[in-house]
Amino acid sequence: MAEFSSYPFAGKKALVRVDFNVPLDSNFQITDDTRIQAALPTLKKILTDGGSVILMSHLGRPKEGPTDKYSLKHIVTHISALLEGCTVKFANDCLGDDTATIVAELQPGEVLLLENLRFYKEEEKGDVEFAKKLAAYGDVYVNDAFGTAHRAHASTAVIAQFFSSENKLFGLLMEAEVANGERILHHAEKPFTAIMGGAKVSDKILIIEMLLDRANNIIIGGGMAYTFLKAQGYEIGNSLCEHDKLDLANELLAKAKAKGVNLLIPVDSVVADQFAADANTLICDNDKLPQGYMGLDIASKSIALFREAILQSKTILWNGPMGVFEMEKFQQGTKAIAEAVAEATSLGAYSLVGGGDSVAAVNKFNLSTQVSYVSTGGGAMLEFFEGKELPGIKAVRSE
Repeated sequence: MAEFSSYPFAGKKALVRVDFNVPLDSNFQITDDTRIQAALPTLKKILTDGGSVILMSHLGRPKEGPTDKYSLKHIVTHISALLEGCTVKFANDCLGDDTATIVAELQPGEVLLLENLRFYKEEEKGDVEFAKKLAAYGDVYVNDAFGTAHRAHASTAVIAQFFSSENKLFGLLMEAEVANGERILHHAEKPFTAIMGGAKVSDKILIIEMLLDRANNIIIGGGMAYTFLKAQGYEIGNSLCEHDKLDLANELLAKAKAKGVNLLIPVDSVVADQFAADANTLICDNDKLPQGYMGLDIASKSIALFREAILQSKTILWNGPMGVFEMEKFQQGTKAIAEAVAEATSLGAYSLVGGGDSVAAVNKFNLSTQVSYVSTGGGAMLEFFEGKELPGIKAVRSE
């Protein structure tokens, strides 16, 4: 595997797999361009060095082939604006003679965006022939799509076999994702605190299992906290609960105790009589949750408890919000935790925030520059921290 910073891109066509699967509104305007911004340093380096760029990405989950709603043509103008003075060309198909002609005529300093790879079923199937046709476009393959590194798709993993080890490499974003992830996995300075939020225990079982061997503190928040509370015999009203995971929650609690890991569960909640922005709310201890109410955020005692652990930490991993932070009434817990992570970082801790909702939260509260690293991967980050070898990483690293 080649090193990106020292690779001679001059005069070469770089086939770059990016994750430009960005959210669009009803007018096809991008509502969050974080993923595009994250890839810019890679693209600018190739162009500055005198190479040309052929961008490959997917958008959404098209089921029936080409669909206007999922066309990457909607993001061409925005990419051009971000690349300042570089007009991005667009190929209406990722394969075919017309596209091959555009590729052949591409000059150093130029950028071409191929149409949505998922308009072909072969992409998600990891079809070798499809990957081979895409590979023919480039002299060098650059994987900068950490968000899809856990998928063994044609453009994220299979394609790498058509390039020699010196002509396949990670882009700057992928390099940073892997380096920061491995720092948490293998070089975490103690005390290490992991903050796990979100709705379901089932989504986080494997990562919690991994953390039990590495972390000093594991903070549980969000909807999944109520499964842990129910498992311990508490009444949780109408709060979210995975009833088939109660035994598992108790097993995790027992394992934490046996390993000397401090598993912190909320002690109080902001509860509501309905899942709505204008719901009636109460604050109560978690051993006194009233019937007919549901927990939608952590309250002040839990915030203080969690904050204390965070501020004593040297390494912090945060994945998942503490409550329904999209609604103003239920955002205080997530905001307070984000602020605590930022404060701990300012005191010298290393912090990594990952997962769509956690990233949205640090962006919402303008704290993304006050943590050490914000990961662009959701599912990919979870699988990375579960200890799995991601196909998109393995394919580039293999000889």
